[in-house]
Amino acid sequence: MTDTLIVPVALGDRSYEIAIGQGLLAEAGQRIRAINPQNRLIVIADASVAKIHGATLNASLDAAGFRTDVIEVPAGEASKGFQTFSGVLEKALALGIDRRTTIVALGGGVIGDLAGFAASVLLRGLDLIQIPTTLLAQVDSSVGGKTAINAAAGKNLIGAFHQPKLVLADLDMLDSLPRRELLAGYAEVVKYGLIDRPDFFDWLNENGQAALAGDKALMAYAVAECCRSKAEVVAADEREAGRRALLNLGHTFGHAFEAEAGYDGGLLHGEGVAIGMALAFRHSVKLGLCDPEVAGAVEESLVASGLPARPDLSGNRPIPTVDDLLGRMQKDKKALDGKLTLILARGIGQSFVAADADANLVRETLAEALTP
Repeated sequence: MTDTLIVPVALGDRSYEIAIGQGLLAEAGQRIRAINPQNRLIVIADASVAKIHGATLNASLDAAGFRTDVIEVPAGEASKGFQTFSGVLEKALALGIDRRTTIVALGGGVIGDLAGFAASVLLRGLDLIQIPTTLLAQVDSSVGGKTAINAAAGKNLIGAFHQPKLVLADLDMLDSLPRRELLAGYAEVVKYGLIDRPDFFDWLNENGQAALAGDKALMAYAVAECCRSKAEVVAADEREAGRRALLNLGHTFGHAFEAEAGYDGGLLHGEGVAIGMALAFRHSVKLGLCDPEVAGAVEESLVASGLPARPDLSGNRPIPTVDDLLGRMQKDKKALDGKLTLILARGIGQSFVAADADANLVRETLAEALTP
């Protein structure tokens, strides 16, 4: 097996490892076999990813003696809904699964969430292996056990906590990502620096572009640093009763813009998160919590990397209204009794949970963001 960075996620008898390195897809069979004595696997794969990486994975699983079936799902956020989810469940059941079957997720965040949620409910819970193929999934959605599908009311509102048995983050798979997808994942990388790792934020300003340009050693460090951060948070607060909510920095604002965009690819999740993080810092300035220069530095860093810090109001797409966006935010999972909970910041690396946010001030922040 190749040299890898291993990040443990400490959850007692449900602990597991995140393996980060190159060539891991070709070793998937060996690595899964090392923790799984059973022979039955169902791979739930992004159809586009399967065309590029499916043969390598299948060969590895065959060589390790697994009996494998593949369920392909169309690429895109639209697949993370009831119709696709129901179809995946029915196909899995038709393949004759039993409680010793393991689900393998091959794809980005959509597939990881969809397959993870399927694993959580099929036969009341099957083992899960995550093989994330995007930067966003490698540093965030594949780790920590949050699985979900979208509803008409908003993103990730229907789901379950279901931890994987293993995460394989093969950096070579990032080479096939379009630049825009890679940058969308980078937004989640920046997020960890802004939450509580200011030194990492500084490191990204110095090394992030080289990592994005293909320096695998730098990318390995960045992915591992993000996974270490998330692993620490998940171990302390697995079910988001407190500190884990910090991982949603930028997401309450960002999810609202995503939902209004219709999940059609016009606004990627990471792009929404980048806009949301910029808005969270602007809102913190409005509340007198954060220096305007700090908020400016965050925006400057995002824009310099190629990410948006404001919504794109050009083109033919309808511009969302403040009321529509606020309505989405009030249906966020963190909202209580219709009252907004936001992740705000006193500075870089100084994020905190702000309950019962003033809706009128949020309106002002949204209105400013929608002003050309």
